[in-house]
Amino acid sequence: MNIEIIAGSPRKESVSIRLVKFIQKYLNENTDHEVNIIDVRDWELPALQQVWQSVEKTPESLKPLAARMFAANAFILVTPEYNGSYTPALKNLFDHFPKQMHKTFAIVTSAPGALGGIRAALQLQLLINALFGVGSPHMLVTPFVDKKFDAEGNLIDKDFQKSIDVFVSEFLWLAESLAPEMQPVV
Repeated sequence: MNIEIIAGSPRKESVSIRLVKFIQKYLNENTDHEVNIIDVRDWELPALQQVWQSVEKTPESLKPLAARMFAANAFILVTPEYNGSYTPALKNLFDHFPKQMHKTFAIVTSAPGALGGIRAALQLQLLINALFGVGSPHMLVTPFVDKKFDAEGNLIDKDFQKSIDVFVSEFLWLAESLAPEMQPVV
């Protein structure tokens, strides 16, 4: 299965990128799936003017991004909370592509405070529904993110491991259940 982790923070000094790095490493060590990162900071997406319906119809400079978006079986959306919601950069990314029909989505939010981005997580559920995706009900809401992960993406708060394990387990169960190539032939 092809899983794309979306690093949704446009900030140069993103703290939520720590979660992105950790999740990619965790999945690479514990699954055989292809796990990559699409970092919104790496792509200069214009304000929405059109939806690209295929890789061929995408501007030349963004074709590599389009190829990855179309090829993904599942997405893990990672975003800090911005004013009670997810980042506009994450929304702008998905607005450039057609609906993500039947693809699995997982939600990971972060904040330096005690709520961990829960308001952003709730807003992301609405986005996933609008994209016709299937959202995993187990979200990874990460309070005090700067105290849980170091700058290299290593977990420093070992008490948070159980939350990670449940999140990943439930996401993979759903994604593997929905991915057609994972289904047994009858």
